[in-house]
Amino acid sequence: MNKRDFLKGAILFFPAGGLLAMARDASGKANGKAYEPASHFYGMGIEIDKCIGCSRCVEACKAENDVPAEPFYFRTWIERYQIRPSGESVVESINVKGRKRDEAADDRDFVRTFFVPKLCNQCAHPPCVQVCPVGATFQTKDGVVLVDKDRCLGCRYCIQACPYGARYLDPRTHTADKCTFCYHRVVKGLQPACVEVCPTGARIFGDLKSRASRLVRFARMNKVHVLKPALNTEPKVYYAQLDGEVR
Repeated sequence: MNKRDFLKGAILFFPAGGLLAMARDASGKANGKAYEPASHFYGMGIEIDKCIGCSRCVEACKAENDVPAEPFYFRTWIERYQIRPSGESVVESINVKGRKRDEAADDRDFVRTFFVPKLCNQCAHPPCVQVCPVGATFQTKDGVVLVDKDRCLGCRYCIQACPYGARYLDPRTHTADKCTFCYHRVVKGLQPACVEVCPTGARIFGDLKSRASRLVRFARMNKVHVLKPALNTEPKVYYAQLDGEVR
């Protein structure tokens, strides 16, 4: 019997605590000090007006996290919003290769065009964690939602539960995958790959528990919004200059 079959027969008996402890032990040290997850609570800010749609963040994410090369798999992606005079919006993902733009559309038909980076919102109350039958999707003490691929059954419950479309099933492993804020970098005191490569500084990563954090200053100095606030998932990805058409 392989590991996946064994887990299917033992859904009710395997807590996620073992993996949680393992993630802590593997966290290493940051700035010469032992990393303490409970002392942090991570989030990300995105300044819409600074995003130029260059997709360097998407490319860096794929390279850093070994995201499948196929065109429909992303941990982060960018959507282009074009607003017509009537208020109607036209939305497309600029990272899906092979998808043709509407040739009938003329840029002069729109009054505003802007780019919106999307990713896992690392919710404080993540529905994906609630629906996972084996605890493969779990939340760390520092607020990052991760997936234990050794435990994941590929049932897709978490993919269906995510209201932000931020999860996919890896075609190679047949397990769920998503943005992790580059957790393997963060616990070492580094920035997520997408933040590090952004040429305009549109992405800001930080610790919500630290008053000195750039993210805390970003939220204080801007009127920030989250996606789908009515769902009460308490996302930790905050947008500045977010247009009401964004969904």
